[in-house]
Amino acid sequence: MSHWPEGYGRRVYDTLDSTLSEAARLQQELTAPTWILALEQTAARGRRGRSWTTPRGNFAATLMMPRKEPPGVAALRSFVTSLALYRAFVAVTGREDAFALKWPNDVLLRGGKVAGILLESVGDHLAIGIGVNLAHGPEASTLEARALPAVTLREAGANVSAEDFLDVLAREYAGLEEQFTTYGFSTIRSAWLAHAARLGEVITARTMRDEITGVFEDVDGAGNLILRTRDGAVPITAADVFF
Repeated sequence: MSHWPEGYGRRVYDTLDSTLSEAARLQQELTAPTWILALEQTAARGRRGRSWTTPRGNFAATLMMPRKEPPGVAALRSFVTSLALYRAFVAVTGREDAFALKWPNDVLLRGGKVAGILLESVGDHLAIGIGVNLAHGPEASTLEARALPAVTLREAGANVSAEDFLDVLAREYAGLEEQFTTYGFSTIRSAWLAHAARLGEVITARTMRDEITGVFEDVDGAGNLILRTRDGAVPITAADVFF
């Protein structure tokens, strides 16, 4: 664990049902930010209740953090996390231009999904769940209609273990977390937008009620997606985005 960030805990398990579930079980005893890594996950969950398994060779982790800010501010850590993933991917592959950030919580490799993030409030903690296709991608038949194809980090030339990748990601995250808590969201937002997928292009956001198509114009100071439509700028708080 060389250069492990100071102030962060680290727990590694051979097999878990879900790192998010384990984080919830440990809530009462975790007083410092703690990374929870499972080398295999048997009952993981994603956005809107979607479920999957994580085979050995991939990356499944949750960062459990005491939450001190209002929920809306804490939720901005999805941008902190995706930016940390981007930097960790560049560090292990050396390919800066191969990756892009997809609002609100995915990382892309040459247009395919290589990583996803899920934030959950657990009591007075924030749980940041992270899944990365290091070596294996899900079967195409298991993907949602219109979803981007799944790709692996190995396709970018990286052959890295989950534990080694955690060391890199934890360092990148710690630096960005310090930046976020010291200076706020503005510098994180600028850095995120510099790597945003399809910025300035037409995309579709599907909310729980409808679909909105427009030009991806910006992400505002609250983390909302801003689409420019015929009716003007539309802020979107939560949605699935399709290209």
